[in-house]
Amino acid sequence: MGKVPGRLLMGRYELGKLLGKGSFAKVYLARNAETGEEVAIKIMDKGHLARSGAVQQQVMREIDIMRRVRHPNVVRIHEVMATKRSIFVVMEYVGGGSLDAYLAHRAAGRGLAEPSARRVFHQLVSALDYCHSLGVYHRDVKPDNILVDGAGKIKVADFGLSALADADRREAPLHTVCGTPMFIAPEVFLRRGYDGAKADVWACGVVLFALAAGRFPFNQRDTGLYHLIRRGDYHCPPWFSPGLVRLIRSLLCPDPERRIAMAQIKENPWFRKGFKEIPRSLSVPEQRGSDSDSDSDSTVLLESSPVASAQPRGYGSRMHTSVSAPSLTTLGCAGSTAGRPRMRRLKSLNAFDIIASSPSLNLTGLFEEPGEQMRFVSTAPVSDIIAKLEEIAGHVSFTARTKEYQVSIGGNGNRGALLVSAKVFELTPELVMLKVCKKAGDTAEYRQFCDNELKPGLRGLVDGLPKDGGEPIACN
Repeated sequence: MGKVPGRLLMGRYELGKLLGKGSFAKVYLARNAETGEEVAIKIMDKGHLARSGAVQQQVMREIDIMRRVRHPNVVRIHEVMATKRSIFVVMEYVGGGSLDAYLAHRAAGRGLAEPSARRVFHQLVSALDYCHSLGVYHRDVKPDNILVDGAGKIKVADFGLSALADADRREAPLHTVCGTPMFIAPEVFLRRGYDGAKADVWACGVVLFALAAGRFPFNQRDTGLYHLIRRGDYHCPPWFSPGLVRLIRSLLCPDPERRIAMAQIKENPWFRKGFKEIPRSLSVPEQRGSDSDSDSDSTVLLESSPVASAQPRGYGSRMHTSVSAPSLTTLGCAGSTAGRPRMRRLKSLNAFDIIASSPSLNLTGLFEEPGEQMRFVSTAPVSDIIAKLEEIAGHVSFTARTKEYQVSIGGNGNRGALLVSAKVFELTPELVMLKVCKKAGDTAEYRQFCDNELKPGLRGLVDGLPKDGGEPIACN
């Protein structure tokens, strides 16, 4: 890799050649200076993102989804870093280029032989079926977004248009029309709501057709492309085997109710030839409620952070925390300070929460209203912090409702009801973060409550609040 002399990013990565660029990001090849591993780094300008609300939400969603998905056939995110001006997303580098380029060189005219097309399709279905099990729907499946490594293994990439549904909403229809027209399912165009999984299945059908035929099923130059898609108007080449034709017709069925589902694809006779299910132990997502140690390959790096300087001696000047913060172990476990209550369900912090802990690296201006929340770090036992929050609420005759690591403080102020949430997160066995934010009520009254009651009450218990008055240094 040809590196750019003198360009050592965050003291860890040697930047190399530009791999590609878009409207909001540039992607560079880079090498980890310590391990020698090649990675791809997406660099985004904070100011540019801040001017586009839609794009900043897309960035948040893509990072969150890539953090969740851990599968051999999905591009892996290693870490997220930030400076005052830029956000850096460090990802797995896949050196073989896109599947589109691969087909152009290896399958021009007639496509891949069916056994080769089947091996690629096995991997695509395995990756997407796993994503769907997490409530992740890609919505832009196409050869350009499927990368091929040096061994011929594929990696699904670019989750920028994907949808993420929690467990309670996975049956709810999606409504956003997005993707590339050639690969969009007919029901998506109708704007009446659609099943994200079935829309991905349709796109898989287009990809499989292209793999085996060397061309797309629909003529993309035809001005009536939508009508061809809606009718399922395509013709399979004569060299397709009967089994492949049947599977293609099941995938490219215009009626989503009759279209084959992912689970059914994996039972199809043509598909099952040579298929080996990937053990879930090899594709386990990072658990938000996990008590396990952190994944060292997925970290957020804070350089010269006030949080780091506020740590007890022995912690060092850098803090490495995973993107989903699985190292935020359950309070009360072995090694924790005595007297801390055990949290039965741990609340994780994502990359942006951790980065926002430092005013110098604060990203919250991109994603939320400024002045609505504060963060502090503390080495005090959680039980002491909780007790102090309850005491502060009592001083102003507010009600405090405590549930494990969260205290909800509410009451009637001069300008109506005010509700404040205070959550405690564990960063290390000896260091916790207190996040305070307004959930409802007047902003000016919330700030008055923080200045007159909350900050004085917490002084001496959390870092960043000077004991003898003055402005706090560890909150935003």
